[in-house]
Amino acid sequence: MPETALILIDIQNDYFPGGAWEVDKMETVAANAARLLDHARTAGTLVIHVRHEAGSDSAPFFRPGTPGAQINATVKPRDTEAVVLKHRPNSFHETDLLDMLRDAGVVNVTICGAMTQMCVDATTRAAVDFGFKATVVADACGAKAGSFDGIDVPAEVMQAAFLAPLAMSYAKVVTTKEALDG
Repeated sequence: MPETALILIDIQNDYFPGGAWEVDKMETVAANAARLLDHARTAGTLVIHVRHEAGSDSAPFFRPGTPGAQINATVKPRDTEAVVLKHRPNSFHETDLLDMLRDAGVVNVTICGAMTQMCVDATTRAAVDFGFKATVVADACGAKAGSFDGIDVPAEVMQAAFLAPLAMSYAKVVTTKEALDG
């Protein structure tokens, strides 16, 4: 039984340059995620891809049935790898992700993908709440700039603002190099 699972969250076409909802540095994020994926495949680690699909055709991105909602070729799932379809930021919400992890005897989850401030954050917190030990690979996660109450938040600040509290009490936050060397 694999003790660790790699969870790749929402590495989908709409987040890449030219997509409907570009995420900062997404090509670098995906390249690092692909390195983690190659390592996991070689090591026999359980790999689970998570794909987000919006609830309607009028959504700004990840519209059902569109190329933008498909997993990017950089981390294309193999036929033997699970793909979890979700409709909310938390990858556990109304999916079979928890059962998959428990049935496989997983204790540790390594998480990467996008967006850091939404789905990565929500999934990491939920994983820990369900009793898993979480590692988040910072440079294999991507954030998007945002704005609130007249304050613009650049992507790199958004990334740091969400990874800092995860590192404080939820997860071990590492680089791709550290994850691969560890």
